Amino acid sequence: MIPTKFFFTKGVGVSKERLSSFELALRSAGIEKFNLVSVSSILPPGCKRVPREKGLELLKAGEVVFTVLARTETNEPNRLIGASIGCAVPAGDNQYGYLSEHHSFGEIEEKVSDYTEDLAATMLATTLGIEFNPESAWDEKEKVFKMSGKIIASSNVTQTAQGNKNGLWTTVVAAAIFVP
Repeated sequence: MIPTKFFFTKGVGVSKERLSSFELALRSAGIEKFNLVSVSSILPPGCKRVPREKGLELLKAGEVVFTVLARTETNEPNRLIGASIGCAVPAGDNQYGYLSEHHSFGEIEEKVSDYTEDLAATMLATTLGIEFNPESAWDEKEKVFKMSGKIIASSNVTQTAQGNKNGLWTTVVAAAIFVP
């Protein structure tokens, strides 16, 4: 099975129990009713991004659904957590792209977002033979990647939250959900 579509989603859950917190984060993301199977980070050739609502309409409760999932959880009050998926899409429909996941502590949303997008684009760029300085800031690398004409888009979905002030479990999820 090679997926033809995917969508991004994200969510936050807070509960006394760790597992319940995860379940509530999945509910917040709208993906609690699926049997999620984590896969590695290849975006199939020609796989098109669709809006979350459209993707959810194409799936049924109980369906086995493949996902690249990032999940972070804490019960430490006020601890900043983040989960993010980065995406890099190549030019043309014959080359695969990359999805990257990142699970973070103590990083603001912008830093987490930039990191995962950079990671996905860098993995794709090295596959495509694009020359760049790996020590450059993401903004500089992004320009080089897009000017090459080999990478047409990069994006991310990121969810951050602070741990519940009373020590309840707080879980954040970000996911790329594949649709057959």
